[in-house]
Amino acid sequence: MAALTEEQSILKDQASSWVETQLPVQKFREFRNSNSDGGFDPQAWTAMVDMGWTGILVPENYGGSDLGYLTFGVILEQLGRQLCASPLFASAYVGATALNLGGSEAQKQHWLPQIVDGSEVLTLAVDEHSRHQRDRVDSTAQPSGDGFVINGAKTFVLEGMSATTLVVAARTDEGTVGLFLVPVDAQGLSRRAMQTVDSRDYARVTLSDVAVSADAHLGAMAGSELYEAVLNRAASGIAMEMLGVGCYSFEMTLDYLKTRKQFGKVIGSFQALGHRAAELYSAQEMARSCAEAGVIAIDQGADDEAAMSALSKAKTGEFLFDMSNQLIQIHGGIGMTDEFDAGLYLKRARVLETTFGNQAYHRDRYATLLGF
Repeated sequence: MAALTEEQSILKDQASSWVETQLPVQKFREFRNSNSDGGFDPQAWTAMVDMGWTGILVPENYGGSDLGYLTFGVILEQLGRQLCASPLFASAYVGATALNLGGSEAQKQHWLPQIVDGSEVLTLAVDEHSRHQRDRVDSTAQPSGDGFVINGAKTFVLEGMSATTLVVAARTDEGTVGLFLVPVDAQGLSRRAMQTVDSRDYARVTLSDVAVSADAHLGAMAGSELYEAVLNRAASGIAMEMLGVGCYSFEMTLDYLKTRKQFGKVIGSFQALGHRAAELYSAQEMARSCAEAGVIAIDQGADDEAAMSALSKAKTGEFLFDMSNQLIQIHGGIGMTDEFDAGLYLKRARVLETTFGNQAYHRDRYATLLGF
């Protein structure tokens, strides 16, 4: 476990307390059952803005606190523990990252304060196929007059129906992948909500001759460098949320092992189940080390930032897959019912595992980056 600063520890305690009291998993269940539009509770989102979470990655001169990726990761872990739905990751983490790295001074002055105050919700529109493949971008951005014309289609866009602006990945004339800010009400852009097992806000987006001005292009980094850097950071961030989902799943399982009785004994006293719990705990601590290493590498500007990103996503994915399976298996029949929370964690786990690349994708990426 990373050594947190006093400020990070305070924020972690604040987030943990707020999530458990104001946005527990029961709230998510109620929201899901109500079939509400929007994908998240607007009041909870306003509270996150008021607590300053949307400004964690934003420099102070644009209205943020600039506390870094580990600090943001600590918040994401707490949200993951209770399956909290919000645009925080999509907008204040990924969106802010794209602006910080690729935005001009004028773009930062315009967009970053609006991310901080929650009036703009940005989200990355990158995937075009059934699974994440960052080198398969067929959408195009062709120069036209003093701007660009974008054509293509995106799928599994996080917070896709709630977003106000999309950060669209499109291939330019040079063959590289650039990022473009496209308002959701742009002529030629259409969105369609997707139904997913984790009951979150995803959308399919179609762009047909969508015209944007030159200042829509995030061009501060050359070629595909910005695209790669944003995706690396996104994978590290989602790994921290996955860690929270997995850790809480372990705690639920451990509590059940300590209280459920069979044959006159608590089932945790059975050697086979005790060994299984020990293995899961070891996997949890390994996942934590890798997940935290991913965001720490970003904060430190480490040379192996990309490799640590791949490692963090691969190892947390491995842990979460096994842990969510054991959560169901150890709970037995009750784990299969919708009334019990285990199913919600399993469904969220499966979606998170594939977001920004699954285990196999990142294991291959890690090996490639290390020269194997």
